[in-house]
Amino acid sequence: MCLSIPAKVERIDGEMAVVSVGGTQYNASLQMLDDVSIGDYILLHTGFAIQKLDKEEALESLKIFGEFDELNKQLDEEEKKTGERIV
Repeated sequence: MCLSIPAKVERIDGEMAVVSVGGTQYNASLQMLDDVSIGDYILLHTGFAIQKLDKEEALESLKIFGEFDELNKQLDEEEKKTGERIV
């Protein structure tokens, strides 16, 4: 299974970029993509930009990731209250 996350390109230096996800910055190789510009959104997988995304698609994916994060926090709180692991 491949997990990639949408990231915004902040800086480009040759074939490398600095991208951001939720305020955290990562280095990303741009070797697999052509025509990436500052402000573009890419899918980041293990340090590689593997696909360009349009802004709306990227923001919708990030919104869904945020919803999963909130659900996980709620489940963690419920586990603390009950002492049972919720799957």
